[in-house]
Amino acid sequence: MTSTGQPDDLLAAARGERWWVRGRRVGSVGRAGKFVDDVGFALLFPAAKPIGPSLWEAVAGEDEEPFAGGMNDNEQKVWSWKDELPRRGLAWYGAFLGGRGSFLSPSLLAALYPGEGELDDHQHLELSPAAHELAEALAAEPLSSATLRALLGDKNKYQRAVGELQKNLLVTTAGIEEQSNGWPAALLTLTCEQFDVGGRQDHHEAARHYLDTMLEAAPVDLARAFRWPTPKARALLNDLVDQAQATTDGRRYQPLS
Repeated sequence: MTSTGQPDDLLAAARGERWWVRGRRVGSVGRAGKFVDDVGFALLFPAAKPIGPSLWEAVAGEDEEPFAGGMNDNEQKVWSWKDELPRRGLAWYGAFLGGRGSFLSPSLLAALYPGEGELDDHQHLELSPAAHELAEALAAEPLSSATLRALLGDKNKYQRAVGELQKNLLVTTAGIEEQSNGWPAALLTLTCEQFDVGGRQDHHEAARHYLDTMLEAAPVDLARAFRWPTPKARALLNDLVDQAQATTDGRRYQPLS
């Protein structure tokens, strides 16, 4: 049983419906965009502990293990869509939810984006010198991950810097760039160049959308998902209760439809 009295299997079934796991599979990039727009946020591949919906499960179903048989049709779809969805402006992509590859809908992205939608948004955040350097380079033009790695001259330094920028929603993928040798490289760009963001941050709306998608959550779940302090997450959820948009037993929260 969950702490609000809802049996675990009923919550799992309800999430299966809400997260597009049950019903018609997602089979096109357009429908994948509609999926992200509906749920608001999703992982690329599922996590062991449910952080939220995943594009993989919406495509393949909940019983399929990604890459169990290699790079097959479903794996190729979701792997290519992580670059194609942001290129088309259908969903932001980067390492965000739990530090894993994640999608955000344009509306939820706008509610979470920390800046004014300007090329120098990074200057107003506490980032490493390497992260600022990458953001400055991307302010001039989109660049491939290979080019950005070469700019810093160190793979690990690059990965940490890009992780910082994606954690703060400042950078997203925007397609791919073919390489003379090996796999294509992801093309990166500033989020504000690819999406309509800036000056519309609304954490109350983001918390409401989170609870609407999760169907049941504790403050620590919301805090972990959106990288907020737990007291802030609890206050936002309590605000939803005060506004008659959610209910709680004091520990876990559920949306009121």
